[in-house]
Amino acid sequence: MASVSKVSILDYFNIVFEGENGKIESNCKACGTRIQAKRSVTSNFVTHLKRKHQAMYDDFVKRKDMKREGYSSGSLHSFTTNGANARYTLPINTGVLISEAIAKMIVRDLQPVSIVENQGFRELLQLLEPRYTPERQHYIQSQLLPAYAYQAQLATRQALASTHALSLSLDLWRGLTGATSGYLGVTCHFLTSDWQMRSALLACLPLTGGSSGNRVLSDFDEVCHSHGVSGRAFRVVADPFLATTSVKPCCLPGFLVSPNGQNEDDEGEADNGHSVEEGIRNGHGDGGEEGEWEDSWEQGLGVCRVDCFSRSLEQCVSEGLRSCPQLSSTLAKAACFYNYVTSAVPPEKLTQVFDGPGMITGGPGSAPPAARDWAAQLKVLRRLLDSVEFLEEMSGPGELALGGSERALLRELTDTLEPFTEAWDMVHGDRQADMHTDRHVSISLALPCVLGLRKHLSETSTPHCPSLLVGLSQALESRLAPILEDPLYITATTLDPQFKLTWSSNPDWHRQVLIEELSKHSPASSPIDPNTDLHPQSQTPPAPAPSPVSALSRPCKLFSFIKQRPTTQAKSLEQELAIYLREEPTDEEALHYWRRKAIDFPLLTQVAKRAFTIPACGTVVESIFTSAGRCLRPERGRVLPKNLETLIYLKANYRVLWT
Repeated sequence: MASVSKVSILDYFNIVFEGENGKIESNCKACGTRIQAKRSVTSNFVTHLKRKHQAMYDDFVKRKDMKREGYSSGSLHSFTTNGANARYTLPINTGVLISEAIAKMIVRDLQPVSIVENQGFRELLQLLEPRYTPERQHYIQSQLLPAYAYQAQLATRQALASTHALSLSLDLWRGLTGATSGYLGVTCHFLTSDWQMRSALLACLPLTGGSSGNRVLSDFDEVCHSHGVSGRAFRVVADPFLATTSVKPCCLPGFLVSPNGQNEDDEGEADNGHSVEEGIRNGHGDGGEEGEWEDSWEQGLGVCRVDCFSRSLEQCVSEGLRSCPQLSSTLAKAACFYNYVTSAVPPEKLTQVFDGPGMITGGPGSAPPAARDWAAQLKVLRRLLDSVEFLEEMSGPGELALGGSERALLRELTDTLEPFTEAWDMVHGDRQADMHTDRHVSISLALPCVLGLRKHLSETSTPHCPSLLVGLSQALESRLAPILEDPLYITATTLDPQFKLTWSSNPDWHRQVLIEELSKHSPASSPIDPNTDLHPQSQTPPAPAPSPVSALSRPCKLFSFIKQRPTTQAKSLEQELAIYLREEPTDEEALHYWRRKAIDFPLLTQVAKRAFTIPACGTVVESIFTSAGRCLRPERGRVLPKNLETLIYLKANYRVLWT
């Protein structure tokens, strides 16, 4: 007979402190409420569950009854196995772990909570662990997931309370139908006390059909106030054009790569250059609503607002592709050829060509995971062109073969956009492969990328598609060129030890811009008046307390033979900058460098810590918004808006909870 596992009310609480005479302090696992009591007197814990969490209390009573029944009958919860009547009990911790694993699956894959009621799912659980009783949909939706969300909020607020360098990102997901027209996501990027960059979604709020720019800003201020970051953000990354339409990734027009043809689920999710809605997003449509939002955002956020660099880069590529209509038919033919060879050529042969990450490597049914990303599509197209003779020999497509002029046009496209792809990869990296990583790329890369792209376009010729070069150049000058004269970007790039002022064609002028910009944010130059309502970018952390002085360091006759150390005077901001710029650039990671140099350059370090919190790429919740759109479709399962809001919040904060 299996041993009877002990049932304790403390299984539903986390013990955070244990003192003398059995005194303990515990936090409720569901809501985080702290309760004090003794181990021998647990009535406070039972009362809390009974009043606040009836389902958990019922579960506790049920387990207690099972224990009493087991003692009285000499056995516990039974089930039949291998034709014999064996009696076992499932430890409480194992049941909790299984429930948590189910919740993690629902969150990570954005599955509807109703999956736990599916008969097939329950039969699978019964096969894997017959002793486990699955939680009901109502319990997971109304108690378990909100409890995890509350834990994430507590952890985030605790981390933000001790940070002095942070920036915010504001994301909007529009275009839904019904009472909820979209969602607002507020993400915080902050530097921890041990110089680790972290990001956390502060809130995911539903938007109603009549939500205006002022209403969104009001919700944004409320989120900042509730998390204690109001007035502390160095910058707010927010793009007004996202307020007027749903987020759609840019793709090569007509290049629909899928061995089985374009999936119905994929239609309308990517910008292939023909969407009227994208015309508004790219500034080619009716800009009335966009102008209204931009005005309200400029008034509400002021100089704190900056555009997202990766979105501006994507806009340049999108506008360049739209300026060359003849690309669409050629890319469509290339996609047909690609889809044919991936279905006709053996997988072992395809691996010789498409062996990179995110590429199709095997026959029918293998859908491209990055088919909605223009940069990934461009890599597939480049591999296709590099091995077109080999693929034609293996598949013999006949009329699907690309002609000489078509190959030349596609080669010009890939060569022209290659530096744009490099810039995109620098700011995104492997984030799309695993959105739960905390990879942070600051805006220090933006200015060198713009200079490199401008130089590349000036040296490139495109005889087969000249309009592409013109469109890209015009988009670059209108959307990205202002970065080159922006003091914020100049400061961030110069404070990156791998760049400093090596990129500058006029170092003297840029050095003067640096001094003026650094003086705005240096604690020595702009002391804080506690009675003054400060802008977020001017707030500085409090000065650290002076270190205690050793008694042996005071002058005395006994140590008169020792040479006195020269008194070190605090360097001014200009002196710190001059010494910093005299050093050779280094490939050392920026935050690691400034952590090591914090004593040598205290004034520059304070500015660098805040400047590097501004992200150059989109947030995790932006990617989740794109994925969540498919969950709302009837054929993918019904998800209540409130439930979806919780799932998005937990998925974005997955690392906070479970890693």
